[in-house]
Amino acid sequence: MHKLDILAFGAHPDDVELGCGGTLLGAVAEGKKVGVIDLTKGELGTRGTVAQRLNEAQLASKILGLTVRENLGMADGFFANDHAHQMLIVETIRRFQPAIIFVNAPEDRHPDHGRASELLEHAAFLSGLTKVETAHNGVAQAAWRPTQVFHYIQSRSLTPSFVVDISAHMEKKMESILAHSSQFYDPNSKEPETFISGTAFLEFVKGRAKELGQQIGVQYAEGFITKKLLGIGSLDAIIQNKT
Repeated sequence: MHKLDILAFGAHPDDVELGCGGTLLGAVAEGKKVGVIDLTKGELGTRGTVAQRLNEAQLASKILGLTVRENLGMADGFFANDHAHQMLIVETIRRFQPAIIFVNAPEDRHPDHGRASELLEHAAFLSGLTKVETAHNGVAQAAWRPTQVFHYIQSRSLTPSFVVDISAHMEKKMESILAHSSQFYDPNSKEPETFISGTAFLEFVKGRAKELGQQIGVQYAEGFITKKLLGIGSLDAIIQNKT
């Protein structure tokens, strides 16, 4: 078992890179153990094949410095927030025992994102119930509930509960996104254009990060939503520069 500090989930390969890649890079730089779980292989995507997308995810994982990355093989576009899918997530959370999990946006342009968000939030709660029984490789698992569940922001402009400075990691975040080369801008690609395949989308990703960064006086930031009230022990924890 790889005990992780942070486990980030995405409905599709590349969701995590887009939504919280900079934050994960920052955590790895601090020495934290970070993993990513992709729920589906993105097999319904207009561009790329399943094999390409799995290879791209592994390349992105090396850029992010992940301890582990796995794909749960759920059906793209058709997974549900039901018992079978919840139990698969519960087993995964208990196996890695993260303190923090990152999950998809609560609602978004792609219906899989909001559905994944709901599934993951429910499963994270169930994971902490001792009467919900799971096993891995035939060995019973202990209950484990993450301390925090944070939703990253995706296509739609949602109001974050807090933002994280990723200025030092923005360049590498973009590198991890572009590792998914079948999905994003490639002037040599003969595949159909999609919502995310043009240069405008990459500019949007940078623009969103710049807008959030401007609001806290840094160059780039990522925003997150939490339903659980965050507490601090001292005002020193939130003091920014005086400019």
